Amino acid sequence: MPGSRTGRPPVQRAVRRPAPPGPSHDNPVRRLYTRVHRAWDRPLTAYYLILGGSLLITVLGLVMVYSASQITALQMSLPGSYFFRKQLLAAVIGAGLLFAASRMPVKLHRALAYPILAGAVFLMALVQVPGIGVAVNGNQNWIALGGSFQIQPSEFGKLALVLWGADLIARKQDKKLLTQWKHMLVPLVPVAFMLLGLIMLGGDMGTAIILSAILFGLLWLAGAPTRLFVGVLSFAGVIGVLLIKSSENRMARLQCLGATEPQSGPVDCWQAVHGIYALASGGIFGSGLGASVEKWGQLPEAHTDFIFAVTGEELGLAGTLSVLGLFAALGYAGIRVAGRTEDPFVRYAAGGVTTWITAQAVINIGAVLGLLPIAGVPLPLFSYGGSALLPTMFAIGLLIAFARDEPAARAALSARQPRFGRKRAGGAGSGREPRRWNTMRRRASAARSSGER
Repeated sequence: MPGSRTGRPPVQRAVRRPAPPGPSHDNPVRRLYTRVHRAWDRPLTAYYLILGGSLLITVLGLVMVYSASQITALQMSLPGSYFFRKQLLAAVIGAGLLFAASRMPVKLHRALAYPILAGAVFLMALVQVPGIGVAVNGNQNWIALGGSFQIQPSEFGKLALVLWGADLIARKQDKKLLTQWKHMLVPLVPVAFMLLGLIMLGGDMGTAIILSAILFGLLWLAGAPTRLFVGVLSFAGVIGVLLIKSSENRMARLQCLGATEPQSGPVDCWQAVHGIYALASGGIFGSGLGASVEKWGQLPEAHTDFIFAVTGEELGLAGTLSVLGLFAALGYAGIRVAGRTEDPFVRYAAGGVTTWITAQAVINIGAVLGLLPIAGVPLPLFSYGGSALLPTMFAIGLLIAFARDEPAARAALSARQPRFGRKRAGGAGSGREPRRWNTMRRRASAARSSGER
C-alpha cells in the first residue's frame, strides 16, 4: 500500500454508509405536493387557467343551454335548437372579441375606455326612449335590433366602468392624487351612480348590484381609507334598502329565502323552490344529460338565470362542483394577475374584471341554492344571453392579455415559439453553433442512420 506524503501510513477511514432515506423524502404525498406547487408557480399558470377555464365554462354552458332550452323553445312553437343556435352565434362572435382583446396592447385598452363608456351611456339612455326600449319581464333594459335579436346595454356598462375606472385611478396614482379623498371619489363615484341611475330607471336591480360590486372593488384596490370605504358602502346600502322596500316584487324575492313550499303564505316562491327541487333530485352524478324533469315547464328561466339548477339535476353534484371549481380557478388567476403586475392600470382592470365575474357568479349560484334573493342575473359565460356573453368574453380577453404581458410569462411564451432561421445569441463569434432550420426534413435526416440513403 503506498504511503502518504508525510511518510505515515494512510489512515483507513470507515466506509460511510448512505443514510436511510427520511420519511419526508419518500413520502408520495409530499412529492406530489412539491410537484404541484412547482407547476402552480410557473409563469404561465395564470394564462392557462384563464384561457382554459373560460373556454371550458363556455363550452359546458353551450351544452347546458341546448339541454335546458329545448322544451322552452318547443313551447314557443320554435325549433328545439333555437336558443342554442343564437347562443352559439354569440359565442363565435365573443371568441373573436376575446382573441382581439387578448392581442391588444395595454395602451389600446386604455384608449378604448372613454369610447366604450360614452357608447354605453348613450345606449342606456336610449333604452328609456319610448318606441326604442323594450321591456322584458317587467324590466325595460333592452333595445330591439330587428327580428328576434335584442341587446341589453347595461351589460356593456359593466365593461365600461371597469376600463374607464381603471384608467382614471391609474392616472391619478401616477400624479399621486389618491391620498386626497376628493380625488379618490370624484369623478369615479358620480359616474358610477349615473350608470346605476340609468339601470334603475329600467328596474334592473340585479345588474345594479353587480355594478356596485365593481365600484367597491375598484375603491378597495385603489387603497380607499376604511372610513371612506365604509361611508360609500353605507350610503349604497341605504339606497338599496329603499329600492327594495319600494317594490313588492323585490320584497317578495327577499321573503322567499329558505322557502320549502312553492306557496309560502301570500308570497309565490315557485321559482326558488323548484330550483331547490332540481338540485335535490340530481344526486351525486345526476339523472343524465337531457333528462331533467324541472325544465318541462316547472322551472321558469331554466336556460338563463336558473341554468345552474338544471346542471345540478342532469349532471349532479359532480357537475355543479366542476362548475364551481372552474369559476374558482378563474377568480384565482385574475387575483394572481392583479397581484403580480407593476402596471397600475393592469392591476385595477384585472381586479375589476375578477370582481365582476366572481360577484355575478356568487349572486347567481347563491340565488339558485336559496342562500340569496333572486336577483335575475345570468351565470357568466354559462347562461343563455348574447348581451351578457359578449362583454364578458371581451373582459376575459383583457385578463389573457394582462397574463401574457407579465415579464416572466412573455419570456416563457417567446421561448416556446419556433424561431425559424434565427441564430442563437452571440452568433458565430461566441463559439456557439448557429441554430439549424427546425424543419421536418432536418428532423427526418437526424433520425436516419449514417449509412442510410
